[in-house]
Amino acid sequence: MAGPGELGNLLKQAQKMQREMDLAREEISASTYEGSAGGGVARVEVDGDGGVKAVHLSEEALSSGDKGAVEDLILAAVRDAQTQAAELKRERLSKVTGGMDLPGLF
Repeated sequence: MAGPGELGNLLKQAQKMQREMDLAREEISASTYEGSAGGGVARVEVDGDGGVKAVHLSEEALSSGDKGAVEDLILAAVRDAQTQAAELKRERLSKVTGGMDLPGLF
């Protein structure tokens, strides 16, 4: 059975991890990630939660006249940016937890 000192130490470690998780979440939310498609013809910026902040299209995309192709490029760029944001979020939070999978914390 764990003694009072061990339980206190465990509680301090949990509180430290919680502070680090909160800081990591703040950093992630404040970050911007960019995805692209078509060799940069379409670029999209998303925040750390994957919310779209900006869409950039090149003159080439706008002058193509192919609405469906432009829509596909935008969608691909959004998915690319959101994938990057999600992966970096997983990596950053994994560092805080020491690689432990803690469901519900992310």
